[in-house]
Amino acid sequence: MSDSKEADSVTETGRGDIKPPRLLRSSAIVGTMTMLSRLLGLVRDIVFAMVVGAAASADAFFVAFKIPNFLRRLFAEGAFAQAFVPVLSEYRQGGSHAAVKQLVDRVSGALGSVLIALTVLAVVGSPVLATIFAPGFWGDQDKFELTTELIRITFPYLFFISMTGMAGGILNSYDRFAIPAFTPVLLNLSLIVSALLAAPWFAEPAFALAWGVFIAGGVQMAFQVPFLMRLRLMPRPELNWRDEGVQRILRLMAPAIFGVSVSQINLMLDTVIASFLPGGSVSWLYYSDRLSELPLGVFGVAVATVILPNLSRQHAAKSPQQFSHTLDWALRFILLIAIPAAVALMVLAEPILMTLFFYGDVMTARDMAMATLSLRAYAAGLTAFMLIKVLAPGFYARQDMKTPVRIGIIAMVSNMVLNIAFVIPMHSYWQIGHVGLAMATSVSAFLNAGLLYFGLLKRGVYQPDPGWLRFFVVILISNGAMLLLLLWLTSVIDGWLLWSWWQRTGWLAVICVGGLVCYVVSMMLGGIRLRDLKGHPPASGS
Repeated sequence: MSDSKEADSVTETGRGDIKPPRLLRSSAIVGTMTMLSRLLGLVRDIVFAMVVGAAASADAFFVAFKIPNFLRRLFAEGAFAQAFVPVLSEYRQGGSHAAVKQLVDRVSGALGSVLIALTVLAVVGSPVLATIFAPGFWGDQDKFELTTELIRITFPYLFFISMTGMAGGILNSYDRFAIPAFTPVLLNLSLIVSALLAAPWFAEPAFALAWGVFIAGGVQMAFQVPFLMRLRLMPRPELNWRDEGVQRILRLMAPAIFGVSVSQINLMLDTVIASFLPGGSVSWLYYSDRLSELPLGVFGVAVATVILPNLSRQHAAKSPQQFSHTLDWALRFILLIAIPAAVALMVLAEPILMTLFFYGDVMTARDMAMATLSLRAYAAGLTAFMLIKVLAPGFYARQDMKTPVRIGIIAMVSNMVLNIAFVIPMHSYWQIGHVGLAMATSVSAFLNAGLLYFGLLKRGVYQPDPGWLRFFVVILISNGAMLLLLLWLTSVIDGWLLWSWWQRTGWLAVICVGGLVCYVVSMMLGGIRLRDLKGHPPASGS
């Protein structure tokens, strides 16, 4: 397609003359790309386990990596994205391409200037960040100094990935979902290469991983450029804080920082507390959290990415019935995936961890046992984590940021209280305080999801479509059948610790395929078909 034709297509889509893509197809595209990224992420984590394991240097790197990632999710993919996409959708719906381009230029100028200033402050003040996010490392000066040095290398990643996130928001708004979904693959490839090829050249392998993070940020940002140019939306940063669009996004961002990122804040609080727990706790939580995020990232984030611009267009076009129908579709789809994923992760936590990360001299049997416990605790909250991803856009698309903020604060305070209630006794009696952190995160996630759901119902924004009772019954029976099969299969198989990697992989594949077939067959016997998920609302305003 030529640039002129691409521009014409963009302008027409902006006026709402072209129907939005089918939600299932778009979610499948994003899910497929994200699945590729997550699978490479698993390979990356396997490599991490081989290179740094769960040692002190691993704890230091994971903290240094989590800080820019936390801020990325807080600002770029979190509050900023949820504020930027609805405003951009409005500009597309009622304005010209020139107005959209001006908004992009001025927003990129504002975001870029803030990120540069923040990066400079963080690099200079890295000891302060290490103290804030890992105060427990003060007791080990070498560990603390290593964390400080690693932060200086990894923090500039925030600038690169935040600008990448803005580019992704633009592409998603124009229904170019595949490119932003594929971009994280480049991060994983960079880290895998750094760990395998560069690590042997460093006295401390963690430095190779940190430089891999830095390089990955620049590569991901550069990857988006050609696609923005095709849309004629390549930003030319312009600093204008008085611009109406910039002001609106800032007003929406302020409360959204809390509302959209509660789970991330909770995870960082977990890291802070874990720094006071026995050595390896940060790493155990990292490996278990990464596995629980696999279905969350592939399906939860995919659906949320697709429905936000659709909901924003439907709200701008004043189509409340289509808005509600889109939410209903998203909730059913998420439950079909989240519940069996949670059940499978809880039952298969130990075999999965051993298959992926158990390498005798670096990762020990004790590491596996501890990570298994925290993975099961995270898996218990997986359904809630995924529901939050699709419920929150119901507010953000309507530019209602205050309600999710109130709910987020309640959930965050609850998480803090539960951390104390769970961690102290579990650490004192069983030395598994890190499991208490994971449990607290899961419980607070259910509170968050429940309040978001009832908030949408109370406002009349969401009205459930018919058929939910039958849907729930089929879901429960299907998951019950799968659970029984998984428990039986794992009970007749023993000796995971003694097996080779290939034996573990083979048996785990057999068990997973068996569970999946059981679940799908049970769903089909219950009358649920793939075509039931293909429902999609007409185009906004149609």
